[in-house]
Amino acid sequence: MPRAVKKLFVKTYGCQMNQYDSDRLFEVMGEIGFESTDEMAQADVVVLNTCHIREKAAEKVYSDLGRIKLIRNKRLQNGEETTVVVAGCVAQAEGREILARAPIVNIVIGPQSYHRLPDYIFSAEQHKQRIVDTDFPTDLKFEHLPGRSIKKLTAFITVQEGCDKFCTFCVVPYTRGGEYSRPVKEIVKETIELARHGTKEITLLGQNVNAYHGANKKGQPVSLARLIKKVAKVEGLERIRYTTSHPNDMSDDLIEAHKEIEKLMPYLHLPFQSGSDKILKAMNRDHKIDKYREILERVREARPDIALSTDIIVGFPGETDQDFEDTMQLVRDIKYAQAYSFTYSPRPGTTAALMEDQVEKHVASERLQRLQTLLKEQQLEFNRAQIGKKLPILLEKRGREPGQLVGRSPYLQLVHVIAPDEMMGRIVEVEIVDTTRNSLAGELKKAQNKELV
Repeated sequence: MPRAVKKLFVKTYGCQMNQYDSDRLFEVMGEIGFESTDEMAQADVVVLNTCHIREKAAEKVYSDLGRIKLIRNKRLQNGEETTVVVAGCVAQAEGREILARAPIVNIVIGPQSYHRLPDYIFSAEQHKQRIVDTDFPTDLKFEHLPGRSIKKLTAFITVQEGCDKFCTFCVVPYTRGGEYSRPVKEIVKETIELARHGTKEITLLGQNVNAYHGANKKGQPVSLARLIKKVAKVEGLERIRYTTSHPNDMSDDLIEAHKEIEKLMPYLHLPFQSGSDKILKAMNRDHKIDKYREILERVREARPDIALSTDIIVGFPGETDQDFEDTMQLVRDIKYAQAYSFTYSPRPGTTAALMEDQVEKHVASERLQRLQTLLKEQQLEFNRAQIGKKLPILLEKRGREPGQLVGRSPYLQLVHVIAPDEMMGRIVEVEIVDTTRNSLAGELKKAQNKELV
């Protein structure tokens, strides 16, 4: 009898860059004959693609490994082997400690080395080796990855990795390394491959994506704005987004790109982290709030309808009531369409974890609750402002209700609409008729429905 096709299960934690890495893992393993599965119990290889940004991230991984152990033991009773892989940033940070604490793990591999996974799986299965690779290899992984074959209407493309800024709260420089920008031709090629497989929208990713400075054919550095202009020329691609940005890298040409490039969506995620200059200095953010305000004024001048998003940390060491009030006032003044807010989470190995004057947890939690109440009000206000408007919606998937499709607005809002399945993958004009804080409800123009009759 022919051998059954091997199955791969990947659980992705954390950020969009991890989702990109997981997509690429599927493509790497597809090259050696693996098929993806959503059922862990059916998987010959289980990969936990981990994130190390939040506190207790490693403990969540070990908790999941306990559940995987039960599944692996049940498969063993049926004569089926399971190779267990811990990948990503927790793998990078914990290294061999994972093998010591979790004997079921066969491979520990950092985010710069997952292109080597097929070789490591062979060694683990054939030679019963337990492998750790948390180096920052000199051979760049992107040069060894296969062409894009995954079929998605919306897809991520990592264009820049790593960080040189060393914010005192952040582990990225230690888990992803220093800043690296991929060559322009690689990104354009990847975009073309995705578009040929039906991708209509891409998000360009980087820890500091607007610090992108990849080389063109002549070896000259290219800005993110110029990269977006090149990518916008790809046939079949309809929409472009990018994240995450740093205020210090918000260049003049990138601001102008929001005015000039039709495919660039009116959405900007620009973290400020704290509204207090004192706290920003302690965070080593190297910018001041006045500069941040000026940037957003110029962005709104270039694209008046732009939706703004941000990241905010509450309860950073040394944060006083006045520092927190400065953050609240900035949020009141800017008015965000959405935001991600957290209490400060000490990360081992970072400067901030050793700072004195740590804010008590109950104080930070109370501040976060107040901030999130304000942010929720602003998000609902932004969504309500869309009622009565006709927006172009990229329909991506089926909704929970019969006959319902779900898509995204230019402002990244989820939109639910009754529409025929034949419209999946199309950008259609939808009139917004209702809203919640998290999503919009719309009605399809009748003329578009008639086109399908």
